[in-house]
Amino acid sequence: MIALVRRTAATLLHSQRHLAPVLLFTGVLTVLTVNGRGPLPSAYASSSGALFLCATWLTVVVVGLDDPAGRAILAVSAGGAGKVLLADVATALACCAVLTVPGLLLPLWAGSYEVTPASLLVGVAAQTTAALAGCAVGVICSPQVLPRPGYALAAALGLVLAALFTQGLPPVNRLLHLLSADTGPAALLAPVGGQLAVAALLLAGATGVAHQVGVRRG
Repeated sequence: MIALVRRTAATLLHSQRHLAPVLLFTGVLTVLTVNGRGPLPSAYASSSGALFLCATWLTVVVVGLDDPAGRAILAVSAGGAGKVLLADVATALACCAVLTVPGLLLPLWAGSYEVTPASLLVGVAAQTTAALAGCAVGVICSPQVLPRPGYALAAALGLVLAALFTQGLPPVNRLLHLLSADTGPAALLAPVGGQLAVAALLLAGATGVAHQVGVRRG
């Protein structure tokens, strides 16, 4: 599995197809957090939303790095299509983990926020939730499930908009409302942790669905 992840990451870097989603994340994060002030969780609402968008796009890119013939050959060499898909998801999550660092630190540099250990923990949990949810949407909208780019784009836009703007919908919309509310960071740890668990379950379910669809299509 480690070799597969390294191979996928190397292919991603060499193709430079990671640049667009990373630039999107950087642009949205910078615009929404520069010159901000007040409770730090409100800034992490912005960075979590940006990471959700980036994770969705990045996962679609990672899963679609190889053409169907190349992916079939890779699956045979790796011992199954499931391992290849898990390596794709792990690679996308690893990229999101790297982006979590600027997501945590840029608001501190670009704004004036009240920093506490609890608020930093909330930021880590919130961005992890956004990354997991974004990867779940990306897996469902990837070529593994929707091989036609037009259908995949429409599905991704629909799911992203629904996740962001459907009132109270876990984990993304609910997470953003929690972070934007006037609540102390310590009181946010438990509810944000609950949304993290929901996002993890969503990603597990989305990965399972994508694998089954890919197996039946193959």
